This record gives sequence, C-alpha cells and structure tokens, in this order.
Amino acid sequence: AEHPCRVHRLPPLSAASGLHIARDSAAVTASDARRRSPPHSPPTLAPPLPPPTMCGIVAYIGSRQALAILIAGLKRLEYRGYDSAGVGLIQEGGEEAAGGAGGGASALKVIKKLGKVVNLEEACKHTDSTGTLGIAHTRWATHGAPSDLNSHPHTDNDNSVAVVHNGIIENYKALKEALSSKGCVFRSETDTELLAHLVAMLRKEEPHMSLDRIVSLAMMQTEGTFGCAFIFADQPNLLIGARKGSPLILGVSDGEFILASDASAIIEHTRRVVYLNDGELVVCTREAFQVKQLTGELHRTASIHTLDMTLSQIEKAGYKHFMLKEIMEQPTVLENCMRGRVSTTHNKIVLGGLADVMDKITGARRLIICACGTSYHAGLVGEYLIETLARIPVEVEYASEFRYRKPILFKDDVVVVISQSGETADTLAAVRQAHADGAIAIGLVNSVGSTIARETDAGVYLHVGPEIGVASTKAFTGQVTVLTMMALQLASYRGLISDEEMTEHIANVAAIPDLIRAVLEQAEAIKDLARSFRYASSFLYLGRGYNYPVALEGALKLKEISYIHAEGYAAAEMKHGPIALIDVHMPVVIIAPRSDPMYSKIVSNVEEVLSRKGNVIIVTEDDNHDFDEMVESVIYIPKTVDYLLPLLTVVPLQLLSYYVADLRKCSVDQPRNLAKSVTVEWGKWSGASSGASSTRVPRSGAWLQVAAVCSAAACTCAAAAIALPAGAEMAGVVSAHERDPALVGGMTSGCVYKQATTNVDWA
Repeated sequence: AEHPCRVHRLPPLSAASGLHIARDSAAVTASDARRRSPPHSPPTLAPPLPPPTMCGIVAYIGSRQALAILIAGLKRLEYRGYDSAGVGLIQEGGEEAAGGAGGGASALKVIKKLGKVVNLEEACKHTDSTGTLGIAHTRWATHGAPSDLNSHPHTDNDNSVAVVHNGIIENYKALKEALSSKGCVFRSETDTELLAHLVAMLRKEEPHMSLDRIVSLAMMQTEGTFGCAFIFADQPNLLIGARKGSPLILGVSDGEFILASDASAIIEHTRRVVYLNDGELVVCTREAFQVKQLTGELHRTASIHTLDMTLSQIEKAGYKHFMLKEIMEQPTVLENCMRGRVSTTHNKIVLGGLADVMDKITGARRLIICACGTSYHAGLVGEYLIETLARIPVEVEYASEFRYRKPILFKDDVVVVISQSGETADTLAAVRQAHADGAIAIGLVNSVGSTIARETDAGVYLHVGPEIGVASTKAFTGQVTVLTMMALQLASYRGLISDEEMTEHIANVAAIPDLIRAVLEQAEAIKDLARSFRYASSFLYLGRGYNYPVALEGALKLKEISYIHAEGYAAAEMKHGPIALIDVHMPVVIIAPRSDPMYSKIVSNVEEVLSRKGNVIIVTEDDNHDFDEMVESVIYIPKTVDYLLPLLTVVPLQLLSYYVADLRKCSVDQPRNLAKSVTVEWGKWSGASSGASSTRVPRSGAWLQVAAVCSAAACTCAAAAIALPAGAEMAGVVSAHERDPALVGGMTSGCVYKQATTNVDWA
C-alpha cells in the first residue's frame, strides 16, 4: 500500500504461559512460538445477555395482509436490540380470535413471544394470523422482566383495545391505583398496560366521544414520554398513534399507511412520510389520515416528506455486521457529506443551512456545544477546531448535565447540539433550554426530518446515511467533518483565512476520504493485532490536543461492544492517577503523531508506560519510525495536517474495537444494555427495571401530582372519571374547567377541577 499501516503483533497467549486458552487456529504461527508470551490473564467470558435497547413500533392499515409487513418491519428494527416481540391483529369475520373480543364483525388477536422476532414469526405460523390492520412491537424491558406476558401489545380486560408503546409513563403507579380501584385487573408488570385500561375505561364512561378524543384524554393524563399506537376490536378501519418525546413516523402509500418509530421499517414500502411532532396524534383509516393536537385543537395540514435513504443503505451488503460495513463505507459517506459544500472550483466552503444565522454565530459571545456519548466526543474536537481556526470561544457540555444545572445563557450565545438520530432526549432538552433563555440553537444531525432538525433555528445534515450499528462510527467522522467545515467557514467569514490559505485547507479536507481508504486497507493487519489483545481485561487510551477526544472515543468504542473496561485520558493526565494501573496486563493505546506540537512529551509518556512493562500500541504517521525499536505494535496512518488527524486516527481504533469484540463473540451490532438512540430520560420511572416490585423507597414530605379531578356536582367530564388513589387528598381549586383544553369533553356549566395530590415521592 502507498500508505502502509504496519502492525507489529504482540505474541498471543500460549500453553507456555501456563494458561489454557481456546485460540483461533489462524492466530497460531511458528513465529508465535518464538516470541515471548505476555502474561495476560483471560477473563471468564459470561454468556452474552440479551441486548436491550430502545423499543420499536410498527403498525399497518391497508388492503394487504398485515402480518408479513409487521414482521418484516420488526426485523428492520432488530439492530436496536430488544428482549421480546409481539403483534396485535384485527381479524374481520370468521371465528372469534383466541384471547380476543368480539366474535361478531371483527376481533382482536394478540401473539407475543419472549426472545427474537423469529420466535414470534414461528408462533404466528401455528395460529390464524390474518388481518389487514395490526400493530407490532419489539420491547426493551423497563417495567417488569422480559417475558411473554410483559411483551407488547397490551390489552384491557375485555380485549377491546390493544396498544404498543415506546417510552416511560412516570406516574404509572398513581394511575394504576386509580384504575385498579375502578375494577381494572392488571396482568403484567409494565407501565404500558395501564394505557389500554385507561382508554377502555374512558370509552365506557364517555360512549359518545370519538376514539381519537378518548386517546387524547388518556394520554393527557400521563406524565413522561410516549410514542404509541392503538387498535380497537370493533373498529377494523381505525389506527391511532400518539407522540410525546418518542419519535413516530407515518409512511404514506396508496390505500395504506405504516406507522413506525424508525424510518427503516417503512422504507421498503414507501419513501413518502409525515413526521409527527410532540403532542400530536394521527388518525388513520384506509382512505385517509388526519393529524391533530392531543389538546383537541384543529388538525394541521401535514407536510409529506421524501425519505433521504434507500433500502440498500439499511442492509449489510455482504458484511458480517453493520458496524463493519459502516466503518468501511466512511470514505464514501464523507465524500457525500462534503458534496456541494467543499468547492475546489470556487475555493470556498458553504454550509447552506447556516447562511441565515452566520452573523449571529460569528458575533456570538460563545458557542455552547451540547451532546451525549460519541457526539460529545465529536463536540470536543469541534471545540479545538472552532477556537483554533475561527477564534470563537467554545464550551462543550454533556446535554444530560446541561439541562439540569441551571445554566447561565445569554441572548447572544449560540447553542450547538449534535445528535446522530436527532431524537436524543437530553440533547433535545438543551434546544428547548436555549430557546427558553432567548438564545438560538443550531443542530448537527444525521436523520433528516428528526425532532431536533425541526426544532432548531438552523443546522447542517451529516448526509452519511442511516447508521444501524449501535456503536457509532461513520456518524462520528461525519460530525467531525461537518465541524471542520463549519470552523473553516466561520474563519473565512471572519476574515481570518486568506484565499491562499483556504485553497490549502480545502485541498487537505478533500483528500481525507482517500486517506481513510488507505487506513482501511490495513484491516486484516489490525485484526491480527486484535487476536493478541482480545483477552485483556482493561485498556488505557491516551492522546493530546485534537487527539484527546479520539482517545475518549476509542475507549468508548471498545467498552461498548467488547465489554472490556477501557478509559480515555489526556496523555498529560496519565501521571495523575492512571499510571498506577499500568503493568504487563494493561494494553495502552497512545495516539502519537509527530505533527503534534507536544510530540516530545508524548514520547515521554510512551517511555513511562514501557518502564512499567505496559503493552503499548502506537498510532502515528507513516513517515515516523521513532517507535520501531521501542514498542511491538505500531499502526501507521497517512500524513495530514494536525486538525484533520482525528478523522484518520479514529479509524484504526474503530477497527480494533470491532475485531476484538467479534473475536470475543460479542453481539457487535446489538451490545447489551445500550440504545442506538436514547429517547427517554433515565431514572424517571418509579418502578424497578426488572421484576415485579419497586426498588425505590417511599419518602414522605413531598407532594406528587397524580391527576386532575373535577369537583362539580353531576359532572360527566373526563376529569370526573378519575378516582383518587389511596392516600390522596384534594389540594384546592386550581382553575376553571374551560382553561384546561384536555378536559373539554363532557363539560357542564360550572365545571371545575382540583389537583389530586398524594404525599408520596420516590427516593
């Protein structure tokens, strides 16, 4: 290769070390026997746990048989991880569905299975699964252990309504008590089941109210986040979806509609979609759909968008895992990311999405970058880029901390949020915080039409294509590429870069895809290196300057998918603690480009690790051979300017993480306990994450609002239907009934309501 990526392999473990290890035969060579064997102790690898992540929703109404469409949609969502799956179908005519309702014109049938979608698919083969209207779900357990019973869909006691739900109902305990007191019998441990009971109860008490209004009233009683879909046993031509905080997309086709939580479940059937906004409800029949506000306001005219993705983009294209595919396609997707933005002909960089706010950005007091996980690491690179090139002050914050620490924002601040999905709950909260304080918010997202893309004042799409693997790879390099272009455009706009300098910058940026291709050619050599280190129990990653965030990202990738403990540090911080951990068992990855101004200090870091017998893996440029005699493992990358190095140094770390995880037989695309897009806020539900009982302790002295209860005599409004839970008491009249748009149904003269509160909080 023109830019070789030479890897000196550390010797794998052998019988001579006194350890008996099952090894890949490909890793055993004659040269292995001649080399010393470092005493890595292989940890006992526990069987992989089911890989939970954010739930998935698919719903269909049309003329075709729904089951095949629903199952295919669930399989498209498998990359997100889950513990169980289920479908609910409305069957018209014929015999009454087992466990269903009706027996007349239509009936509701629900089939649920623990485990993979194939288990559900097999179960459906052994029972009547016909029907042209249905809902389906892949579940990640939050309330209640993974089981058939806790899987979605959930129904009421009469099996008249079925619901699938993404999100968390925070006040489910209070609502459950209220519903139980009215005779509802709960069969599962989930928070979702109460939605079915609540809708059924309101329907009985408000028989003349439309079903979409019933659903609205029910959802307005809940606190938390939801994306849900409802079907009704006696309504074979009605599908209702509702959204608050958890994404829902409606696919629009001729005579049929597909409602889903992710576009990947829709793209096979249509590219025409409607994005539901927070607080909206969609009502679908086979003939038409209508979008309304949950508050009962008039429906809006929904804009139909065209999905910026193709079916081939969400398939593996012959690769073993989506993660490997997404690593390997980075050169191509970065070319797409730059297309139309980096112009060598006109010698400029143009991000059209920022054109209307350039004056505000360049005149900002400071930029505040908010993000989570990998996007946060990209933001750290952006801090170096923008401060160095554009000379604008930048702060980088975890969005999950930013939203809660009462940040001081000025009207001339600019909040920049970064999110692959555009749906990350904490990052979206940062956008709303910025707007509440009078600052503008700019979004860098990958998913076109996502909530963050719609709620920010301006922004830039990554255009790197859908990212299916939970561990982010191409989104990171896409984010860094966009931040690089943004920094250069700001620098040019502020007059800090001459035309000659811009020509050089553009040439360097445009060359990056080919330089990444050179790194990727060394994948097999990096795989050999992974064979030697797959049994390590901990890794340390060190970098300086632009490559400090890369060290953090390399450590995150390894721990995410291989379950090996890994930490990233600024190299200078090694002496402030991490050096105590270094011994012969500890692999230390050091990013050591000779172009780094602090290169001599990085060399000192390497020598400090070696003096403690640490196993060093160096990442450096291909013309730097200073480490050839010092360490056994060197990964070479092509040479480029310092501010573009993160786009190259991160790639071998992605490959190393991937191959270590694959060799350890981990679930690469669906790592345990991780979500591709965290669209719920952690720590907000009152119940335990598994099992029947709560692990939290009641604490007195705090008031928890549970419901709005009407006190008007003989009132038939929805609020009057809510019974007080045990221990609750009235806290006084709050306002006239007319002020609450959620309670307009059944309003009578003089109708008022009070807040029902109970002296319970959860520690």
